[in-house]
Amino acid sequence: MTDSTPRIPPLEPPFAGDLQALLTKMTPPAAPNILALFRVLARHPALAERMTAVGGLLLGRQAQLSLRDREVVIDRVCARCGAEYEWGVHVAAFAAAAGFSAGQTRAIADPAVDDAALTERDRLLVQLADELHDTSTVSDGLWRQLGATWSEAQCIELLVLAGWYHAISYVCNAAQVPLEPWAARFAA
Repeated sequence: MTDSTPRIPPLEPPFAGDLQALLTKMTPPAAPNILALFRVLARHPALAERMTAVGGLLLGRQAQLSLRDREVVIDRVCARCGAEYEWGVHVAAFAAAAGFSAGQTRAIADPAVDDAALTERDRLLVQLADELHDTSTVSDGLWRQLGATWSEAQCIELLVLAGWYHAISYVCNAAQVPLEPWAARFAA
């Protein structure tokens, strides 16, 4: 980003009744505040409402991926997209619960730092995110490895998850969503 001024400023309270209900629905109970990203998305309430359903499925109880698998993909996609906002929120909110060490968090963001810190499973997910980012597809060799580790339903979820967070990264970066003060930051 060349400028830190939000291109689409997050809505500020007080929020009208319907908007307050939408933002409450979008915000996880443990979140310290209504996220700036959600307050940006709420400028298009119909879209935000529908995004809540998909995001809720990918992050909720109906998801078929483990928390760790999900967060490896999300963190790597956001890192590759340079989406510090979303990467930082996920690292702050989920890295400990996903069992990431500080070294693993760094390696997911940049495997050149210490690829050995990652498990083989983590490395497959990082490779998936990288291939999708670079080519918009998955090589036959990687697809065979994915199929040997995850079910077809889980593979579909992995693909949608990567694409979803690529889209979220676009919004964060292009709208220049301001960073949450409590979120993690990319290393300088």
